[in-house]
Amino acid sequence: MAAITEQQPGTEESVAIRPQPAQERFLTSPADIAIYGGAAGGGKSFALLLEPIRHYHRPGFFGVIFRRQATQIKNEGGLWDESEQLYPNLSAIGSRHQLIWTFPSGARLRFAHLEHEEDKFGWMGAQVAFIGFDELTHFTEGQFWYLLSRNRSTCGVKPYVRATCNPDPDSFVAQLVSWWIDQETGFAIPERAGVIRWFIRSGDDLLWADSKEELLSQHGDSVHPKSLTFIPASIRDNSILLSKDPGYMANLTALPRVDRERLLNGNWLVRPSAGLLFKRQWFEVVDAIPDNHNVVRYWDRAATEARAGTDPDWTVGLKMSRGRNGIFCVENIVRFRGTPARVEETIRNTAQADGHQVRIVLEQDPGQAGVAEVNYYIRALAGYAVRANVVTKDKQTRARPVSAQSEAGNVKLVRGPWNEAFLRELENFPEGNHDDQVDALSGAFKNLLGTHKIFVA
Repeated sequence: MAAITEQQPGTEESVAIRPQPAQERFLTSPADIAIYGGAAGGGKSFALLLEPIRHYHRPGFFGVIFRRQATQIKNEGGLWDESEQLYPNLSAIGSRHQLIWTFPSGARLRFAHLEHEEDKFGWMGAQVAFIGFDELTHFTEGQFWYLLSRNRSTCGVKPYVRATCNPDPDSFVAQLVSWWIDQETGFAIPERAGVIRWFIRSGDDLLWADSKEELLSQHGDSVHPKSLTFIPASIRDNSILLSKDPGYMANLTALPRVDRERLLNGNWLVRPSAGLLFKRQWFEVVDAIPDNHNVVRYWDRAATEARAGTDPDWTVGLKMSRGRNGIFCVENIVRFRGTPARVEETIRNTAQADGHQVRIVLEQDPGQAGVAEVNYYIRALAGYAVRANVVTKDKQTRARPVSAQSEAGNVKLVRGPWNEAFLRELENFPEGNHDDQVDALSGAFKNLLGTHKIFVA
């Protein structure tokens, strides 16, 4: 990969932009498909942007780099912003509206998204010499293989695919790169990094070999083997990022355990399980309620009575505060099962007992019925500060921020009879029978950070 030169604003000086060693290994691979990354901070997206530069002088070249959602391309600091630091140095003209760069030779590079499964069919009939997938684990297996059928070229460039990713044990990518990963530890095998293997498809299965010739000898000349490699990289391979933003390493080490294992250490096997997101020893139990002024009571409502042979969800009202020192404290939990009338009565009585200084946050169910229900509660609680929290992410994702703070010792509990049930549910999450208290904890924590969505009655 040749370097490109960037002129420094206001000076006659220029700097050469070159890949770092791990990026160069990715960029020089001769494989038909090369997958790069497996952890955060390895310069994955930048390497993907460098890749098509080698073809900027070729008149008929056309390449595409995909993200799953359009906003991931256009966001501040996203792919388009990063590309503006590179391609104008080669006199390319960019159209932010069309998300396409055109080089003086006529070579073109486009950014596109595949948000929905059927979006892949919009590329029917296309000829794309270079296809890039940024964060391949975000795409479906069907999207990846269908786009591979569009990977063809008449411009003189041998068609090829490049992709970046972070570890996801439940993605099709985990199986695709499994030979390069130690299946006991979940970490990349160093001596296999960049080693090329070959495969053919037989029915729905991929058959692998160490060489193209091996597959041809086993299955005949009618098969068409493809080559693939995986090149691991992490923040430790990105000296430029570490020098420019030394705090990023601290950000990764502060992640909850599962995310930390994946994004910092590149573990492809770790999954959330009981005891990984929360441990009871992380929570100091204190006897005195702190003098905190920022207090919320978060309600995760259910409306089912417990009957013989049933184990319905609980209604949970979790009271949590945040002090000026940044320490969070779970002060009290109201937890019960009851009819809709009892739920409403208990929420109203609890509001009276808490006082007007405690903000009330109600989890809003999806759909119009959820809007109407929250609207009703807001009217019934007139005189109190009431907000709705619209849930948009899965339970584990919502729990991870408060999990990280808990592991750091920044979440304390006021001693009470509810402590044991609360800690037991947290330790069993996400494999336990119930997660209502976990949801209430995640919601209260989020709202104390001021990231709630407001519903106006």
